[in-house]
Amino acid sequence: MNDRFAAERVGQGTSDYTLLALLTLLLGLGLSTLFSASYYTGTRLFNNAEYFFYHQLVYVAAGLVFSFFLSRISLDLVRRAIPALVFITLLLVLMTFIPGLSVEVLGARRWIRLFGYTFQPSELVKLTIILYLAHVLAKKEDKVSDLTTGVIPPLLVALCFVALVYLQNDFSTAVFILFLSLSMFYVGRIRIAHFSLLALTLVPLSGLLLFAKEHRVMRFLAYWDPNSDPLGRGYQIAASQTALIHGGLWGRGFGRGTRKFGGLPEVHSDFVFAVVGEEAGFIGVVFILALFLAFAVKGYMIGFVSKDRFGFYLAFGITTYILFQGLFNIAVVAGLVPATGIPLPFFSSGGSSILVTLAGCGLIMNLSRQSLRRREFPGHE
Repeated sequence: MNDRFAAERVGQGTSDYTLLALLTLLLGLGLSTLFSASYYTGTRLFNNAEYFFYHQLVYVAAGLVFSFFLSRISLDLVRRAIPALVFITLLLVLMTFIPGLSVEVLGARRWIRLFGYTFQPSELVKLTIILYLAHVLAKKEDKVSDLTTGVIPPLLVALCFVALVYLQNDFSTAVFILFLSLSMFYVGRIRIAHFSLLALTLVPLSGLLLFAKEHRVMRFLAYWDPNSDPLGRGYQIAASQTALIHGGLWGRGFGRGTRKFGGLPEVHSDFVFAVVGEEAGFIGVVFILALFLAFAVKGYMIGFVSKDRFGFYLAFGITTYILFQGLFNIAVVAGLVPATGIPLPFFSSGGSSILVTLAGCGLIMNLSRQSLRRREFPGHE
């Protein structure tokens, strides 16, 4: 057996156990919290306490398969598949506008139904945009200072997806995708003048679109003064803050929270972190935040030691996506920002979100395995 073959065999078994432990903890705690948060709602709506938990497990199982596959596949193959992924994602997003295929909830068409399961294409858009911009920014590294050829073409693709998601009546996700795109451009070493021009144009535009729909204005007013209508638009924020306060330092104990018994809408999805605060207390809140921050440090470090710019952009994008989506959700529950409808990664009920999140984690594991392989077998690429 020659040295190169031996290196490849050992490298294939190399894993980042620190990253794996962090992801296992986040996923395990997320599923446990979801079970505690959802059993009352599951019983009330479906006469099945485990309904949301088992539904989530189906997507977790599929996500783990995707994650394992993406952690082992050649990233060169991933890059070659990006144009097809962009096309497929675009088709899926457009399908949400087709009656009969799409599912309408509260006036929004964000989901499509396939083979008895629903899927939210806007969740896939987040990962697709990261992969696309990582590929383009790495490929056009020598042209990124040119506004016409290096910035505008990928920006138009990103804005196309942002616009389509916005038209689904999903303002929060559209703004988050815009945030991810601008973050990728920022680290893509485009000229600061070009980035400033983009930010000064797109950020105020997003602010104007915030007031284009009445329900968004109501959310903003509820954030600004929740006590002005405590039983109406301010109820959800007040209820989530109450749950956090009642948790105290150590919490009431797993399964012993009370706000989930009809006292807090969407407690199993967007406001699941309120259950963490009530049942695990301040200590639990800090521990979950520490896990997300530890994951972020690990993810950014993996990007910094990547062998090429594509790996750096990919690790940065996925880490930023998971970290800031988590921080935004937690900030909403704490009443620090207006309600966004953005789920908490690993915790919130939502098959599309956990599926895409685990797929992104698989790519992070792939990059980590590559860096570990280079350290163990220098010269064997």
